[in-house]
Amino acid sequence: MSDAEETATTSAPRRLRVAVVGAGPAGIYAAEALTRQDAVPVAVDLIDRLPTPFGLVRHGIAPDHLRMRALRDTLHGVLDHEHVRFVGNVEIGTDLSLEELRRHVDAVIYTYGASRDRALSIDGEDLPGSIAATDLVGWYCGHPDADRERIEAALEGVRHAIVIGVGNVALDVARVLVRTPEELDPTDMPQHVLDALAAAPVESVTVLGRRGPAQASFTTKELDELGDLAGATVLVDPADVPGEDEPPPADRLKARNVKVLRGYAPNTAEPGRATITLQFFARPVRILGEDRVTGVEVERTAVDADGRAVGTGELTTLPADLVVRSVGYRGLPLPGLPLDTASNTVPNEAGRVLRDGAPSSGEYVAGWIKRGPTGVVGTNKHDARETVATLLGDVEAGVIGPHGDEDDLVRTLRARGADPVLLPNWKAIDAAETALGATRGRQRTTIHDRDDLLAAARAAEIEAEAEAPAGG
Repeated sequence: MSDAEETATTSAPRRLRVAVVGAGPAGIYAAEALTRQDAVPVAVDLIDRLPTPFGLVRHGIAPDHLRMRALRDTLHGVLDHEHVRFVGNVEIGTDLSLEELRRHVDAVIYTYGASRDRALSIDGEDLPGSIAATDLVGWYCGHPDADRERIEAALEGVRHAIVIGVGNVALDVARVLVRTPEELDPTDMPQHVLDALAAAPVESVTVLGRRGPAQASFTTKELDELGDLAGATVLVDPADVPGEDEPPPADRLKARNVKVLRGYAPNTAEPGRATITLQFFARPVRILGEDRVTGVEVERTAVDADGRAVGTGELTTLPADLVVRSVGYRGLPLPGLPLDTASNTVPNEAGRVLRDGAPSSGEYVAGWIKRGPTGVVGTNKHDARETVATLLGDVEAGVIGPHGDEDDLVRTLRARGADPVLLPNWKAIDAAETALGATRGRQRTTIHDRDDLLAAARAAEIEAEAEAPAGG
């Protein structure tokens, strides 16, 4: 990007330079916590490998959740802070090593999340038509890395889909698959996504949970809104739902879920309407098919005294043209950063990175890569504050502080051939998406292709050059 935009967020030699790796909610909340305190003057570089900020708010929250996606308007205020600089389109480990990054700053907070799916590890999982929810969600949210060809081939001609998992993402997937074109049209989905979903003749989606309603992890709001779908009916076996004469689950959330499920229990399939069947006590044994998915063999389970799902030996086969596994996320290693392979998190103590069991000076972690893929978007705010408090405590204790000569990360990146996207460039992307949406009567349409995103980003520089005085 242009030299005109490479101004550092700070020129004061005593200002603490902090790099935050990952510009999703955890990273933005960490930047907010750093800049809202007055004890330590800071300058924050918010680094992301994508040309766009907001992480899962942009590429994970279902596009039909318009209010939730509006969170980015709130998060955007942090990007506008005078001592926060967005540095997108930069991948640590490729454009700049972790060791090199640490030489440029006084501290690093890693908030790059847990972006990969967990496998089922059952036969047939790799068949065409069997995909991860992370991949499907990335595709319908317009993620630049989405494998459009593979996902759209999996969706072609699908009538019966099975979603494995009973978290909010599983319900998102089920809901999006049966939404009518009229319901999806106001969203910011890329047009090719809307076209592919409209062409998929989905008649039924079965959501499988290994245990019962009292153990499902979806939230009541997500469950309740399934009842408002324009073209689908929610079904649940009354025998799987605790009756009103049975004691409710001790957990209030689970008790509310059970109440909503009781409301669905009397429903029956209706001609001309798709169905979403919530099937509990069902464990997938294997995915069937030769050239592509044709069904799933399922074992009936029971919940033992320890709350675990145990097989009963009773097997059934469910027809399916598409299988979507939604059984969790896992973190990936960043070159040069330790990762606990059991938990897929960075070893830490209150956010302070541990290397070989000992605190690593100037290295911190927040978000899913710190605690695992749990909680909602707002959980990251408390989590980030804890990490920032740890960092500030280390400053007060003299463990870290401003050091070395003043330098500039963006200048170094450009010298190495990288093409960082800064805030004016992101705002040009934002304007381009708004303009694209307006051509179809929407507030926004997501630009999914990385080259197109970068072309939109450069529009800010072209405009600045055109407005520059001659000879300036």
